[in-house]
Amino acid sequence: MFIRLEVHYLKQDNSSPTCTVHCIHTEHVEQVQNHLPSQEFLYDLAELFKVFGDSTRIKILYALLEQELCVCDLAQLLTVSQSAVSHQLRILKQRKLVRFRREGKVIYYALDDDHVRAILSMGAQHLKET
Repeated sequence: MFIRLEVHYLKQDNSSPTCTVHCIHTEHVEQVQNHLPSQEFLYDLAELFKVFGDSTRIKILYALLEQELCVCDLAQLLTVSQSAVSHQLRILKQRKLVRFRREGKVIYYALDDDHVRAILSMGAQHLKET
């Protein structure tokens, strides 16, 4: 079945075009709806991506791409306080993006797994494409 659609812009500032009808592909909407993750999963995923919204945390992750580092080394590298680094590491650890190990009195941080490396790499590739 073919339905003619009128496309219009809501504003004069090159906004995205929208349809003038409410919903014409009900079967498509239902099919997609059946494959959407749960609201809880989507919330958790959004919370994970929020972590990447802070440039200090991104710098920490990029530093840890090279090698494991302790808080004082990260503070020196980023020219911020150890307290600031600890705060950011706590957030990264809560989201399982970094892990730590103790060696005597020193705690070393590293990327938790290769997924973190892949996320950073894919983000960088996406930026290069735009």
